[in-house]
Amino acid sequence: MFSLSDWTEMLELTHGPGCSAGRESPHELNQEETGRLVQSERRGTAHRASGRNPQHSSQNKMAHYQFLIDTYETERLKVLSVWSMFKDEHLPFRPHPTDPRGRSVHEQMVHQCVSENLWFMSILGIDVGAPPLPENETRLAFIQRYAEDSGKRLDVLRDKDDPWWEERVTFFEECRSRAWVMVRRIAHTAHHRGQQTALLRMLDCRLHSTYGPTADTGGLMQNKAPVIYAYPDLDTLLGGEASGGAKAPLPGPGDKPPTERPH
Repeated sequence: MFSLSDWTEMLELTHGPGCSAGRESPHELNQEETGRLVQSERRGTAHRASGRNPQHSSQNKMAHYQFLIDTYETERLKVLSVWSMFKDEHLPFRPHPTDPRGRSVHEQMVHQCVSENLWFMSILGIDVGAPPLPENETRLAFIQRYAEDSGKRLDVLRDKDDPWWEERVTFFEECRSRAWVMVRRIAHTAHHRGQQTALLRMLDCRLHSTYGPTADTGGLMQNKAPVIYAYPDLDTLLGGEASGGAKAPLPGPGDKPPTERPH
């Protein structure tokens, strides 16, 4: 079994010789981003000249990167929502029963918890003391564990300012800004969540919304199908799943085809 120590060793091996201090160089950015960095440097120079620390200026917090915080906040809720759609007996299920190359539902949950924790610790420099796996690897325990740990990461991110996001860090063999790394982390999570929704369909489960309508919420957007989330917020999700499930009812596809190319 691939363990946490294996993941740590992998990151150590794939990290390059190090990343020089500073933020993204102008040749790696477009004109708008370069102008923004110049303005950021000027703000920092003014702060230093006045004896003020820009790290402690409330006006300097999250001027440009709040959208990354907002996206991470909603993406973690989407992960938990998809996990709530599985049943306990689904955890061993994988795309092909005799092919170990395709992760099982259980392995997908392990990967999300472990890989996100390592990205945040080893690349972004944020360690919230996450285990990061639950003591008992049940569906509900994974939901509770990831909700707690990702919530702590969210709190740390909310306190970061523009220079922190623009600082270059080692991303495997490359040097990238933390903002760039965060975009990749969110995309990585969305990629695996898509694999999990495919597993739900293979299990003949009904799907609530993640980004928009599904066949079970009413079909296609152009047919005015509604967006119906499993739960309206995190607290309701955690309470509902702890009590056996209380997801929103689904109307089904209705009388129109749920795809653009029906057969």
